[in-house]
Amino acid sequence: MTATPAWPPQSAPRLHVETQLGDGVAVPVDGNPAHYLISVMRVKPDDIVLLFDGRSGEWAARVRDMRKRDLVLECVRQTKAIEHVPDFWLCCAPIRKGRIDLIAEKACELGVAKLQPVLTRRAVVDKLNLDRLHAHLVEAAEQCGRTALPELGGLIKLEALLRDWPEDRWLFFADETGGAPLAEALPAHQGGAAFLIGPEGGFDPAERDAIRAVARAVPVSLGPRILRAETAAIAAASAWMTLNGDWG
Repeated sequence: MTATPAWPPQSAPRLHVETQLGDGVAVPVDGNPAHYLISVMRVKPDDIVLLFDGRSGEWAARVRDMRKRDLVLECVRQTKAIEHVPDFWLCCAPIRKGRIDLIAEKACELGVAKLQPVLTRRAVVDKLNLDRLHAHLVEAAEQCGRTALPELGGLIKLEALLRDWPEDRWLFFADETGGAPLAEALPAHQGGAAFLIGPEGGFDPAERDAIRAVARAVPVSLGPRILRAETAAIAAASAWMTLNGDWG
């Protein structure tokens, strides 16, 4: 007996769109996404493309009204409900282009709910291209199967972040002067949380004191070795997801 082909096809391309999806909704696609589908993925009429909009889950859509530079995708079936990721934020100082892009990509893959850039005194970068970071989040979500993009906060000064810190959210921060081992600190502090990672030069003493003054701040150690800022961010998110998140 011939096996029934998988549906939707496992080889179907996946695309983030702004149009709110639903049964029978027609999604016009042009520009770079259309070029990707038509010229790179070589889709043909009636092929299936997987779509997600960050609000309606994932939908299988059929290719129709295809032209040289644009096409229309018609939603035919929901394939995944909207995801619910753990209530975890990754707050990190801006670092050089390429490295901050890596943080955005991996934060999305690891299941972070919000990525919050934080300007600190020793940061060597004081501006961020948020459109580029958003594009990296989109690309990572398309590849890893997420149905909702992480929220991307605007660049904020550390003082403002601490001043308005939510009273019900733990603030773990990587303190190079010493802190509790992750394996002890994370399981002991359940619930909504964030991890704060400093820049290449770390937090200065005044910043460290200000962070420790937050009622729910928890200084932690990321081990005996000096880590790059992007390595620390990825390691911290991975550890939290393992001990407190949805990896168990």
